[in-house]
Amino acid sequence: MPTPTSANSPLDQLLGTIAALREHCPWMGALTHESLVEYLIEEAYEVVDSIEAGAVDEELRGELGDVLLQVVLHARLAEERGSFNFEDVARGINAKMVRRNQHVFNADGSLRESFPASVEEIIVKWDAAKRAEKPERKDPFEGIPPHLPALAAAQKSLDRAVRAGLDVDAQGDLAAVGLPLVPASEEALGELLLAVVAGAREQGLDAERALRAAVRSFQNSQAQTS
Repeated sequence: MPTPTSANSPLDQLLGTIAALREHCPWMGALTHESLVEYLIEEAYEVVDSIEAGAVDEELRGELGDVLLQVVLHARLAEERGSFNFEDVARGINAKMVRRNQHVFNADGSLRESFPASVEEIIVKWDAAKRAEKPERKDPFEGIPPHLPALAAAQKSLDRAVRAGLDVDAQGDLAAVGLPLVPASEEALGELLLAVVAGAREQGLDAERALRAAVRSFQNSQAQTS
């Protein structure tokens, strides 16, 4: 096992440090996958906050390190029970990226001689690669995390529906229920969303729960017509 003071790579040193902490630090040794969930979510949001705030590179580097720590910890817990280790995680995601990006890589991981000219072509090839991995998956919404925030779940669901060729008429839906069309800028859209949440609050309604229910209804209706 590499030690924190070894001359190995920085990643090897990090793996050694976490291994030592798991063995000798009672707090670190008591961590479980379940107890780490809140930290994983928190650290991911801190990266988002850092990016959206226009953080300097040093701050962003630190936040990314905190996310990497979560990955290393989960991999270490799995290694201790004889399941998999960090190298397995890295090997798996690398193989997945090669497999999913057939527009860039050959099956053996070597680069293709030519590459697609448009993002649209890339998306088509990416989706085809995903379908080839799991041909039994028919539901376009399968795999969307159920605990995503409602707005993120709504946007991802709409994106999945469009990419699956389903009929999505957002503007028509808004007009049908008497709501204004979506503003042309993100600033105006944010103000509209805030106003909707404020109105919901005054009526004693839970905007997050309401949108989550609407997303589920949208997914169910689209699944029935696909």
